Amino acid sequence: MKTNHLEKIAVAGAMFAALLAGCGGQDKPAAAAPGAGNAPPPPEVTVVTVGKTEAQLTQDLPGRLEAYRVAQVRARVDGIVEKRLFTEGSDVKAGATLFQIDPRTYRAAYAAARADADSARQTRDRYRQLLDVKAVSQQDYEDAVAKLRNAEAALARTELDLENTNVPAPISGRIGRELATVGALVGHGEATNLALIEQIDPIYVNFTEPDAEELRLKKAVAEGKLRRNGSDAVELVLEDGSIYPEKGKLLFSDQVVDPTTGSIAIRAIFPNPRHDLLPGMFAMIRFSGASADQVIKLPQRAVMVGPQGQFVYVVDADGKVSARPVKTGSMAGGDFVVEDGVQVGEQVIVDGLQKVRPGAVVKAAPLEPPVSQDNAPSGNVPAGNNPSASGVDAPGNNDMPAGGKKQGA
Repeated sequence: MKTNHLEKIAVAGAMFAALLAGCGGQDKPAAAAPGAGNAPPPPEVTVVTVGKTEAQLTQDLPGRLEAYRVAQVRARVDGIVEKRLFTEGSDVKAGATLFQIDPRTYRAAYAAARADADSARQTRDRYRQLLDVKAVSQQDYEDAVAKLRNAEAALARTELDLENTNVPAPISGRIGRELATVGALVGHGEATNLALIEQIDPIYVNFTEPDAEELRLKKAVAEGKLRRNGSDAVELVLEDGSIYPEKGKLLFSDQVVDPTTGSIAIRAIFPNPRHDLLPGMFAMIRFSGASADQVIKLPQRAVMVGPQGQFVYVVDADGKVSARPVKTGSMAGGDFVVEDGVQVGEQVIVDGLQKVRPGAVVKAAPLEPPVSQDNAPSGNVPAGNNPSASGVDAPGNNDMPAGGKKQGA
């Protein structure tokens, strides 16, 4: 009986609590529908204002790095290698001893040749005195002189052989791995190659230019469209897209066209004090052959390519985005020279391209000029013109709209 009574009290309490909850819920206002009146703000993009400026027109051509000088370390005498006196992969100085060949045989030969030369010299001196008193004939004296000359020549040869048991570095540079180990017999019938030294400071870059491009440039200069700048300065664009900090110089251009490739061979030279550049590396040579006035430049990342060709996104005064087909021509460092498609004063999107579509409304912010101009092309940008003309990429290069991809990336 007591248990049933407790159960009835508990059930009554639960029903009373439920009734209170129901009454309280009627006093609460209805929750607002999700998202009502909370539209997201327009996406923010970075833009450049189109302007005309002077441009140093550049070409990027592929090339390979080559050592400034290469020398083989060779054994000049026969013998057993006793010592290796360098660390593989280290820098060595010209004249430094790299290997030592067993010198005992050559030391003995030198001592014998020196004794022969001393004896021949004494005989010559004695015959000279006897010739004065007519004790020997003129022929005997001349024979003694000839023997001395032969003995001195033999002495010089044995002295050189003894010196060659210490194998020196022919040039200064970086030495590679040893090609003959200690204990090996070298120079037996041939000048054995013991190691290779490459001088890589400075370093060459060999590349080619299509002859059609050179003809086009000459024609444009002749017509007054472009100006030759007369500069031999060049830049090196590394495989990761970064600019090598040291400036290079053009050395020469062949005067003939390779009939198999239709191109002209060119060589440049770069300082390489930290040995960052190594022979065999691939790199792009960027050089300027001419300049132009009053041209429009846009960063490469602003120009995309789709099924219909190259295009950019333009933002109007109301913040509305539209796609605009463009035609690009030469390069100006990291920028495209735009020949047609945009007008001075228009705003072109550079960063934030993945956020926009034609017809969308965006919030445009101007592109900040780069802090450093060390890697910018040599052309100067007049005050008030497009700050993107430096050609230096800013963060955000991976922006990509649907249906198009970046041009020049």
